Amino acid sequence: MSTPQFDIARVDFAKGEGLVPAIVQDATTARVLMLGYMDREALRHTLSTGLVTFWSRSKQRLWTKGETSGHTLELVSVAVDCDGDTLLLLAKPNGPTCHRGCETCFDPQEDALAAELARLDGVIAQRLRDRPVGSYTTRLVEGGIRRVAQKVGEEGVEVALAAVAQDEDALVNEAADLIFHLGVALHLRGRNFQDVLRLLRNRAGTGPAS
Repeated sequence: MSTPQFDIARVDFAKGEGLVPAIVQDATTARVLMLGYMDREALRHTLSTGLVTFWSRSKQRLWTKGETSGHTLELVSVAVDCDGDTLLLLAKPNGPTCHRGCETCFDPQEDALAAELARLDGVIAQRLRDRPVGSYTTRLVEGGIRRVAQKVGEEGVEVALAAVAQDEDALVNEAADLIFHLGVALHLRGRNFQDVLRLLRNRAGTGPAS
């Protein structure tokens, strides 16, 4: 990952007692994603790693966006305003920026489905990273992508059978199992549910009218 060049000396950290606001904008759509705060070390870390990192006022430490969920912000460029006390970062989001599962923290309403899928993405990512002993996910992924793909197929069949021959609760239960296994398959191939939602939104905006 290449990182942009930026002269940290241009930023006046003294005005805000060591912190400056950092506005993050989507490098592709120009949509404002979030506002955070950076100290000198957070900006250095952002420039050196290419991942947007803030000073968390609640945690009182450096915090890289997406360090738990995997929904990182990949730095494209940094600019400072004319007074030297506000940063503008262009970034490529890997998944939703907001903890609610929304693409931006400034969405007027929470998307409940996106939020729940974002939570599931985070759980799956953590399981794959930590591989906890005794976890079903750990046992599943140890079988490799072929085993996971097989489970997706099996669960898909179970959904179809439930839709035809069982009650609504059974259908919902099987659908939940399918979604989980599909999520694992996506993560093993380096993608997640947010990629799927983004594609569905694009299709809704460009597809033929129903």
